[in-house]
Amino acid sequence: MLSFNVVLHEPEIPDNTGAVGRTCVAVGARLFLVQPLGFQIDSRRIARAGMDYWQHLDYQVAVDWSDLRSRVSGRYWYFTKRGSVLYSDVCYEAGDVFVFGCETRGLPDYILSGVPPENKVRIPTRPEARSLNISVSVAVALYEAQRQLIYSKTNLPNTTGNF
Repeated sequence: MLSFNVVLHEPEIPDNTGAVGRTCVAVGARLFLVQPLGFQIDSRRIARAGMDYWQHLDYQVAVDWSDLRSRVSGRYWYFTKRGSVLYSDVCYEAGDVFVFGCETRGLPDYILSGVPPENKVRIPTRPEARSLNISVSVAVALYEAQRQLIYSKTNLPNTTGNF
């Protein structure tokens, strides 16, 4: 069962997208890639970063932002350093949509301009760190949402991995 949707808006670096895909498989999230992409989907770098997980990934490519919006419903959370809400203060729900911008520019103003402040989420960093890698940011967001939905309950899911 897929619980969350992750959107990468115009991702540029295949290794990052591969790592995000691997995280999506690990938590059961669907990945949406909004074009233009800075690489070919069949790139070896995606395969290497996603390793053997890419075949298990549920992903779709959207032609542009409006194509994505017409296909993906749910509550949208926009992850941006300009966000006013701390990622851990959001009460996530199954079906939520996590939107991340491209690695070098973040989310464009035309997307963020109509978003209410309470839907602009940030992951804090010290001033010395300009930003987090996008794959790290996606993992932070998904695992916090996963913790709220599953791991905070008394019955932990059956896992086979070593933690």
